[in-house]
Amino acid sequence: MKSGCIDFLDFVDKLASRVTNSDQQILRSNHVTWLLAQIIRIEIVMNTLSSDPRKVDTTRKIISFHKEDKSLDANNIGPQSILLDFISSSQTLRIWSFNTSIREHLNSDQLQKGKQIDEWWKQMMKASGERMIDFTNLDERATGMFWVLSFTMAQPACEAVMNWFTSAGMADLIQGPNMQPSERIMMMRETYPLSMSLLSGLSINLCLKLAYQLEETIFLGQAVPSIAMVETYVRLLLIAPHSLFRPHFTALTQRSPSILSKSGVSLLLLEILNYRLLPLYRYHGKSKALMYDVTKIISMIKGKRGEHRLFRLAENLCMNLILSLKDFFFVKKELKGPTEFTETLNRITIISLAITIKTRGIAEVEHMIYLQPLLEQIMATSQHTWSEKTLRYFPPLIRDFLMGRVDKRGLAIQAWQQAETTVINQCNQLLSPSAEPNYVMTYLSHSFPQHRQYLCAGAWMLMNGHLEINSANLARVLREFSPEEVTANIYTVVDVLLHHIQCEVQRGHLAQDLLSKAITNLSFFIWTHELLPLDILLLALIDRDDDPYALRLVISLLEKPELQQRVKNFCNTRSPEHWLKNQHPKRAELQKALGSHLSWKDRYPPFFDDIAARLLPVIPLIIYRLIENDATDIADRVLAFYSSLLAFHPLRFTFVRDILAYFYGHLPIKLIGRILNLLGVSTKTPFSESFAKYLVSSNSSICPPPEYFANLLLNLVNNVIPPLSSKSKSNPADTTRSTFNKHHASSQPGGVGNTDGQRAFYQNQDPGSYTQLVLETAAIEILSLPVPAAQIVSSLVQIIAHVQAILIQSNSGQGMSGGLGQSSGLPTSPSGAAESSGPNQANSAATGINATNFVSRSGYSCQQLSVLMIQACGLLLAQLPPEFHMQLYSEAARVIKDCWWLADGSRPVKELDSAVGYALLDPTWASQDNTSTAIGNIVALLHSFFSNLPQEWLESTHTVIKHLRPVNSVAMLRIAFRILGPLLPRLAFARPLFMKTLALLFNVLGDVFGKNPQVSNPNPVEASEIADIIDFLHHAVMYEGQGGPVQSTSKPKLEILTLCGKVIEILRPDVQHLLSHLKIDPTSSIYAATHPKLVQNPS
Repeated sequence: MKSGCIDFLDFVDKLASRVTNSDQQILRSNHVTWLLAQIIRIEIVMNTLSSDPRKVDTTRKIISFHKEDKSLDANNIGPQSILLDFISSSQTLRIWSFNTSIREHLNSDQLQKGKQIDEWWKQMMKASGERMIDFTNLDERATGMFWVLSFTMAQPACEAVMNWFTSAGMADLIQGPNMQPSERIMMMRETYPLSMSLLSGLSINLCLKLAYQLEETIFLGQAVPSIAMVETYVRLLLIAPHSLFRPHFTALTQRSPSILSKSGVSLLLLEILNYRLLPLYRYHGKSKALMYDVTKIISMIKGKRGEHRLFRLAENLCMNLILSLKDFFFVKKELKGPTEFTETLNRITIISLAITIKTRGIAEVEHMIYLQPLLEQIMATSQHTWSEKTLRYFPPLIRDFLMGRVDKRGLAIQAWQQAETTVINQCNQLLSPSAEPNYVMTYLSHSFPQHRQYLCAGAWMLMNGHLEINSANLARVLREFSPEEVTANIYTVVDVLLHHIQCEVQRGHLAQDLLSKAITNLSFFIWTHELLPLDILLLALIDRDDDPYALRLVISLLEKPELQQRVKNFCNTRSPEHWLKNQHPKRAELQKALGSHLSWKDRYPPFFDDIAARLLPVIPLIIYRLIENDATDIADRVLAFYSSLLAFHPLRFTFVRDILAYFYGHLPIKLIGRILNLLGVSTKTPFSESFAKYLVSSNSSICPPPEYFANLLLNLVNNVIPPLSSKSKSNPADTTRSTFNKHHASSQPGGVGNTDGQRAFYQNQDPGSYTQLVLETAAIEILSLPVPAAQIVSSLVQIIAHVQAILIQSNSGQGMSGGLGQSSGLPTSPSGAAESSGPNQANSAATGINATNFVSRSGYSCQQLSVLMIQACGLLLAQLPPEFHMQLYSEAARVIKDCWWLADGSRPVKELDSAVGYALLDPTWASQDNTSTAIGNIVALLHSFFSNLPQEWLESTHTVIKHLRPVNSVAMLRIAFRILGPLLPRLAFARPLFMKTLALLFNVLGDVFGKNPQVSNPNPVEASEIADIIDFLHHAVMYEGQGGPVQSTSKPKLEILTLCGKVIEILRPDVQHLLSHLKIDPTSSIYAATHPKLVQNPS
């Protein structure tokens, strides 16, 4: 409405019309008035209500929606009841403020309530003094009245909140060891953040005012804001994600172009984004834009001396952003020149793309085209090569690109050995215990830039010689280095130390002694003197996982008491659900939170940042690398300790789903259980009630019964598939979704009531909505089951093949019972009850489901639910990795080929064609007419599956046809065309796949109508019998040529005509004749005769 997409006057007219037509359900409470009270704050609506000729009539209609509840219990009134009781008055007084002509429509109750609001506010001001309300001690009545105030007098309410945050006063920031005595910075004293329960009832108008005011104080104020103020600001954005969200970099620079150059503002903004708002940006699809904004900061400061804190925070945020992107992304807005990423980010980008492509596929055609140049762009400035163990899990598209890269590690070691003498001499002067501090500046001014990357390696070699080194000088030099130079030192020292260990082992030294010494030295760098960032060191080590000692060093570092104690302290002082923590915030000391390397010259205090938090994107990558190296027991051990830290991961649900999909078929059940434990109870993950039982089953080879899978699909129907609004054609009396009371659904395993279905965004930040949560939870369940994909797919396919019979049987007679015995009535169109096994055999799949009143729990009729179950199954299978797709194609083809009436060679061709005609009816109509068949259901399942697949995974769709070949009848030919037909519009923009599909269809046609058909028939079928198939092939070629719906001017592309001309040759002459226009012969094809290239070059 704010953007003009909905006309306000029209909206009110339609609402009033529905109420007039006895739809009184709308007005069973004052929620409509509450909604309109929010809407009339929009400027375009206010102008309409004050100036439009219909303003009086519209206002009268708005007031007519008021629902005055006289039955309120004065002793038992909650905040919401108070708000709904007073909202009519708030709304009317607001309209009166800009349209005084409505005076005659006001009643005394509304005026009286308006006075009550005013009196209550005056009393609060008088009681609190100096306009400061204690928001931590509001009772329910006061909370409700403050909500009312937010609709009536938003400005005073906003001022009251701001006064609450400033009431504690200011304090001088305690000077750090590296601050100048003259430097002074003021900081707000801490108070309590406003709770989500209080914020949830405020008007959107007040939320907008408050968010703007808080932004002004937080980012443009002179003092460092309190943590409570920042937390409240974050909570406002989470509680009203649609109304308040604006990209921060754009919004803040519009208010003040130089804002990000202000001391501390960039740090605070990046902390808020990294530790509070990542899910919000992903929810709005703005993660890529944010990544580009952060990349600009990184590219500007990566070569700037001393900018370590801001750089590492920006780099950590960029890691999280890259790993959160679950669709294809460009590393730069233009595919020109090398990336502006650091070496670390380039490597993580490759990993993220590999995970995304393998677990979700590439969604669009253009993304598949751009993948190669994108990979070239990323790797243009990187020398890294991945180990064979990592590459074997990469998707082929990335693995094939990276396989040819030369490992330049040997050259890097040679370069170090050439520079080693010079570097050691420099280190002896710089790092000897007696070295002068002034030599630091001499080293920085006179050392060669190419030698600086070896500083830490030189220090390492001195330490291995048991020499004491001058840690103060080393620390100062590293701080004066640019962040880029520090990163280069980390990657170099890792290569040098691993090479050194291997050389020493070859000389006869014990590997364990060498590793112990290496850990001691690394602890010197990381913990004793805090010289290097731990997260980058860990990433550098896991990227050398083909070295036998790299991962052992990683595990030793993770198990160091210093790190584990820091992680414990972090987890004990914070809450993963930060929006629910209403205690008085305690700010960590800068050096204790980030270490001396990052905090050296800085004075701006931290809000949420911590060395432990910097590990959140790193620990999951370590788990990936351990699994790739078959160290699943160690991965389990790491997860066991770091699960409390990973509870703070903003996207841990996505991590669980992706790692299960990425390594599907390679994870032991114990590790799967450990991974699932990361979700914890706080996420309220809607697992099926029986899921845990099958996960820990003592006999892992037994597949869960059909009832389990049917309930899984029913949960998707109830919570994911869009509801039907039309009533059943075959049974108009059936209760439809629109009038269904959702509490029935809560009784199903894994089902949830209405409250969960309408959970606010902040309760579903990952994956972002409750619908997505239910869908991906179902996928997680499937991926976690300890049975092969073939058994799972077989169970799902059997349910869908016989879904109507199952539902009728489960529904204890609801619907039309004739479905089970229909085969005798319509021999050419047998029902799903008997197709697969013969006309007299009972349906085996239906007997495995004992769900009582299965249909009634959905709110749909049998006919409607059967169609929705097919949709749900296709959607679910499309979320799973390609291993499941191959099984689906195999099982679908088996069900089709095993159909007794299709395989019966004695049946007349006409009867068979008639049967196929019934079988391929649209599943919706077939269901309503009770003519559903197993073949029709399976074809519908494939169509639902195809429609939800990303473009890349459509490449394998031909497999189902290959399983059906050789096609030996027109009936089977029609089924094959029906399966692939709906795909062609999606393939029209992917020419290689379109041509492959078209060639396959011609070859299938050749199986029956070829010069050498698969089955000899003394009475061959006339070509005229497949006129519809011929027309379809013409249409498909025209559609691709047009790039969309066929028009009178549509023409085929030359490449397609060339292809058709070749494959047509395999067909019988009479069929070729019908396709003669699809050749490149100008004498027989009107398209060839008028094609410019063929006319110019007739040869």
